[in-house]
Amino acid sequence: MKLKNIFSIFAVGGAMLMASCTEDSPITNPPVDKTPQEIDRTTFAKGADVSWLTQMESEGYTFYTSNRVEMECMQLLRDECGVNSIRLRVWVNPAEGWNNIDDVLVKARRANDLGLRLMIDFHFSDTWADPANQKTPEAWADLDLEGLKVAMAAHVADMLGKLQAYGIEPEWVQIGNETRGGFMYPLGAIGNPVNFTELINTGYDAVKAIFPEAKVIVHLDSGDSLWLYKRVFGVLEANGGKYDMIGMSLYPEPATWQTAVDALIANVNTLVATYGKPVMVCEIGMVYSEAATANEMLTDLKAKCEATGSVHGIFYWEPEAPAGYNGGYDKGCFVDGAPTEALNCFKN
Repeated sequence: MKLKNIFSIFAVGGAMLMASCTEDSPITNPPVDKTPQEIDRTTFAKGADVSWLTQMESEGYTFYTSNRVEMECMQLLRDECGVNSIRLRVWVNPAEGWNNIDDVLVKARRANDLGLRLMIDFHFSDTWADPANQKTPEAWADLDLEGLKVAMAAHVADMLGKLQAYGIEPEWVQIGNETRGGFMYPLGAIGNPVNFTELINTGYDAVKAIFPEAKVIVHLDSGDSLWLYKRVFGVLEANGGKYDMIGMSLYPEPATWQTAVDALIANVNTLVATYGKPVMVCEIGMVYSEAATANEMLTDLKAKCEATGSVHGIFYWEPEAPAGYNGGYDKGCFVDGAPTEALNCFKN
């Protein structure tokens, strides 16, 4: 998902506050139930990417149950919406600090304390990585391929090593985000297929060195477009690429969601038959004003994904975001801090 990162004066102040306070500050790490929670890794993942959460909290956003009881967002998603998994993006050196390793660690600790499963999404950029934007981190910009591999492996080891120190084991780790054209341009572009594969393999090896059981995901956008997936996974197949799962995004329009969902399921069946890997829907969303349609779409998608036996879960992208947040995102599913009906199917 690509969004223009616009911060108000208040948001910048919040970022400065985040940088100055400890991990256990009530600003960045509000109390949750610290009773150890058993994590069930066997069920269908009903997930949410809430990477904006600490930023939103610093800006004064609060979250409420349907009967207007204030509650920490991840606990609310778990208890009221049926979410059992959290996805968090990692940026290398973001200008405002949000989504850097320390910020991700705060959110990951909270998710783990709540017994929520965890996906870590490495963008390998200082900002958004998506089909239109795959910029190499500024500190790595002058590195050759071998230098880039060293820096990439160290970045993965830094993030995952800090999780390990807190006893947090991510179940899934993405190497790149929506990499239809590769990542870390120009060296990692899909037009350099050997380079692209070597970088994917570098990430894979770095993950497995710390968490051998974590599932490594290669993630593309447009889950209803088969040609994108055959191109990228064909390149990986031809060059010895290493990965465990195929990740998909899907942002269907309300009027045509059924066509998009059916195309995604057809693509899943083709890709599993061709490459022998399971699938995760790593991102999905629909405009916030169509909550009933979003729930209808998710109900259908979830049933069809489970019926394949090959799709392991679905993650809604930033459900907690209000309409128009951070430059115009309109696909959250909270209104006035409380969840709409869009995620109702996750309760089952």
